[in-house]
Amino acid sequence: MIAELNNQDRRKMIDTMDALNRADVVIVQHEYGVYDGPDGESIVEVLEDIECPTIVVAHTVLMHPTPHQRSVLEAVVRAADAVVVMTETGGVRLRSNFDVDVRKISVIPHGAAMSNAARFEDSKERPKLLTWGLLGPGKGIEWAIDALALVDDLRPKPVYVVAANTHPKVQECEGDVYRDTLVQRAKNRRVDVVFDSEYLSLASLARLISDSTMVILPYDSPDQVTSGVLVDAIAAGRPVIATAFPHAVELLSSGAGIVVPRRDPKALADAIRTALTTPGSVNAMASEARRLAPDLTWPAIASRYAALGEKLLLNRAPLSVNQ
Repeated sequence: MIAELNNQDRRKMIDTMDALNRADVVIVQHEYGVYDGPDGESIVEVLEDIECPTIVVAHTVLMHPTPHQRSVLEAVVRAADAVVVMTETGGVRLRSNFDVDVRKISVIPHGAAMSNAARFEDSKERPKLLTWGLLGPGKGIEWAIDALALVDDLRPKPVYVVAANTHPKVQECEGDVYRDTLVQRAKNRRVDVVFDSEYLSLASLARLISDSTMVILPYDSPDQVTSGVLVDAIAAGRPVIATAFPHAVELLSSGAGIVVPRRDPKALADAIRTALTTPGSVNAMASEARRLAPDLTWPAIASRYAALGEKLLLNRAPLSVNQ
């Protein structure tokens, strides 16, 4: 760590601003609630004080923001030299629903932590369905459990692995209540669900993904314009069944997965059944995922950020000696 952004410590703030201003280009990750103040508004002042070109990566672009959320993001965009959204949907929302300079907006996909798009190997073993990531209300795991009960007649029977730690903020407020309700729900439905709360290294997670038949993303939110888990699944060459959140609709449109309505266990079950019983279906989706994978690796994504940074530097007119 070079410096720590701490609004409560003036010395640290000065050191942080000095460190930022020694950079050629500063990239700021924007997410509501990450920075101090209501809706993280303190980041606006930081951006205004950075002297070198700034690229803001907007992780969340809400369809129906509160007035304050709207004003904060608009101020962030005004203060930045460029704004990156990670999906076309995010770009459309930012251009349509916010008062911003649209010339600043670029679309660069979320990079994938997984870079090995392994070929899918058909197997007579039990199909393994996988969800991973931080656990909390809104992840929709309950709908996947209900869907599993509706495909209980399949042979061999699928097993559902949920590899997820409880989200720290959820843990702080509610403990493991959500996880406990899911465990009980699986028992009540008499379905095979494995809950794994162990921390997974990237290597362990890569093995877990490569061993899976399909990745299930049953998210509730219609506002999820970016999903790192979705990107990692595709980059690993895995087929995905997801609810219709914007990033899934966009990334799976060419056939790397199936999109279903949110909070609809029957639709989710029908998609699982179709994928597992239609000859060649899983292999076809996996093949398309492998085709998409190279453009999602971090080296490919980093080169696009580098090109954007170089463009910003070229557009910065040098100061006149008379100024």
